[in-house]
Amino acid sequence: MTTLRGTLAPGAPDYVYVPFGVPPGVRELRVSYSYDRPAVPPGTPGNALDIGLFDERGTRLGGEGFRGWSGGARTEFFVRADDATPGYVPGPVRQGTWHVALGPYTVAPQGLSYEITVAFEYGAPDPAVRPVYPPERAAGRGRAWYRGDCHLHSWYSDGRRTPARIAALARAAGLDFVNSSDHNTHAAHAHWAAEAGEDLLVLLGEEVTTRNGHVVALGTDPGTFVDWRYRARDGRFGHVAAQIRRAGGLVVPAHPHAPCIGCAWKSGYGEADAVEVWNGPWTPDDEVTLAEWDGGLLASAREVRGWLPAMGSSDAHRDPDAVGLPQTVVLADDLTREAILEGIRAGRAYVAESRNVSLSLTATAASGEHAGIGGRLAVDAGAPVTVRAAVAGAPRCTIRLVTDEGTVLVGDPLPVTGSGSVEWRTTAAHAAYVRAELRHETAAGPLPGAMAAFTNPVFLGR
Repeated sequence: MTTLRGTLAPGAPDYVYVPFGVPPGVRELRVSYSYDRPAVPPGTPGNALDIGLFDERGTRLGGEGFRGWSGGARTEFFVRADDATPGYVPGPVRQGTWHVALGPYTVAPQGLSYEITVAFEYGAPDPAVRPVYPPERAAGRGRAWYRGDCHLHSWYSDGRRTPARIAALARAAGLDFVNSSDHNTHAAHAHWAAEAGEDLLVLLGEEVTTRNGHVVALGTDPGTFVDWRYRARDGRFGHVAAQIRRAGGLVVPAHPHAPCIGCAWKSGYGEADAVEVWNGPWTPDDEVTLAEWDGGLLASAREVRGWLPAMGSSDAHRDPDAVGLPQTVVLADDLTREAILEGIRAGRAYVAESRNVSLSLTATAASGEHAGIGGRLAVDAGAPVTVRAAVAGAPRCTIRLVTDEGTVLVGDPLPVTGSGSVEWRTTAAHAAYVRAELRHETAAGPLPGAMAAFTNPVFLGR
């Protein structure tokens, strides 16, 4: 057994690597740690220390030696050839210099003193287990609207639910697909196969949790690890985004304006494939993100270039977090990994608070040509266009139509049946795009109510 001690001062590096030697013949390696938590004045961050593990292959960026990360969720873990603590990757325990990775999330003015204990169990290694991953296809309905939650946490990072529990909650929420997105580890990937089924597509990914914001790697190849050990100023995000795309995934900045330390997104949207506008129950930071996203649509509309689709996910960790609040509803050719990701990338999606809410949006020209969510109606600037939004499952909510000029129509509250529609006539000269929002009632006068659903836009013009 080896004991390692040290003290980190305020302003310590984001990651500190503590080396230790692994002798030959080790079957299992166990690590535990503790650190002091001194009292601090109100408003001053105290000590918070994350932990992970790199093997004898080293700590270089890219994660060749990565063996797991539990952040601050666990005080001890083990790895061996056939098994590992959730968040860690099974594999051989080879001789050489390994490193405990410490992440001082916050350090009190007094400093942070830590103690790490490393213990070895010797013997012949157990046979390695070949990972089995969920299939990339479920029993779909052909081209249809599919509901999913793409930002979820299990006990393989800082969540408290097993994949089995998450899958059960996803089915209860009416979801067709989910995405595994544990913080800074891909260790859960091999534990989802049993939870997938003909009725539930399981995509694999990671929430890449940097010190300057979080990004969901959505639908990557099984076993893909995405490194998180950089800041926006390091200029590495472009390389990380390229890696995610090479692995078949989408790059989705998460909760860009969340108030937690390190959560605010600082790497821009030039490399993003979509953005998580709605994260969990609707809050003021979602409202800010919605406004920021909307502000970027005009340039895309006028220049007829690529635009950034919006999506929403629950970011559920534990009870009482609701899986599927909100959910992204995607028009896809089938219930497959490829089709779902293509639908999200194309913006053929809206976000709803539950399975009960459905929202459609179409723009129709006098000639009969029409376009739906995420599409473009190619009409001359002065040609008349009729925009129609229809809703089901939203009693007492209000439909709003929003363009590059702001909110242009606010409907009457829907009846208790929850169904209704609005129509609005315009031209491409007056509306570069139109999108729909569905808001709950509010008692605050002109302020909009909490969101019940919103769509990606329909663009107008050639």
